[in-house]
Amino acid sequence: AAMMYRIPLVLVDSQESGEIDYDDLAKKLAANPGDAIVAFNAGTTVMGAVDCVDKVISIVRDSGRSRDQYYIHCDGALAGLIIPFVEKCDSRYEVSFEKDIDSISVSGHKMLGCPMPCGVVLTRKEHMERFQRDVEYLNSRDTTIMGSRNGQAPVAMWYALQCKGVEGMRRDVEMCIENAKYLSDLFNANGVESHLNPLSTTVVFEKPATEKLILKWQLACKGDIAHVVVMPSAD
Repeated sequence: AAMMYRIPLVLVDSQESGEIDYDDLAKKLAANPGDAIVAFNAGTTVMGAVDCVDKVISIVRDSGRSRDQYYIHCDGALAGLIIPFVEKCDSRYEVSFEKDIDSISVSGHKMLGCPMPCGVVLTRKEHMERFQRDVEYLNSRDTTIMGSRNGQAPVAMWYALQCKGVEGMRRDVEMCIENAKYLSDLFNANGVESHLNPLSTTVVFEKPATEKLILKWQLACKGDIAHVVVMPSAD
């Protein structure tokens, strides 16, 4: 998005687990004064790592910026629909608009199992009102960024949520986390080093030595690691 809109992009280092390097975030904020858009992850693509919401907010506040000088976005495409249903979740990692975040994005084709790629972005009303406009020929108010949107995708997400309900989502999340732990334990028991982050269903393990095995299971690889994302819609 930063490249698309031609605004300065500053990359922040990550820890070995994939979680954001909080010290580096503080350094980058100090080295780049002025307004800032800060994006953190609730489930990174490769490692499934979850950044600590409270730490990110605290670091941004400590950078000396006033509330109107920063915008905090949560990329919750992967774990945005996992964290709310984890029993006894560390409150520091909970994503909520009661905290100083401005928006969150979640996917519908992952935990919800929608049949097509889809997602939704939630933001504060004050931000949405900045770009809303009345469209005369539609006799309605447009609050989308692109001026249009796919009507089928939100219906698919709504239907999945209605069918599962809160308890159904909680059961799916518990099952996926348990299955991910089981898979990670199997890898380790059989001499394959693996890693599973807290609040995650992404099992990271050593990249197989043979290309045949990678192609057979369509493994997603990066460098010397591969991963399996445990979801309720995949057997």
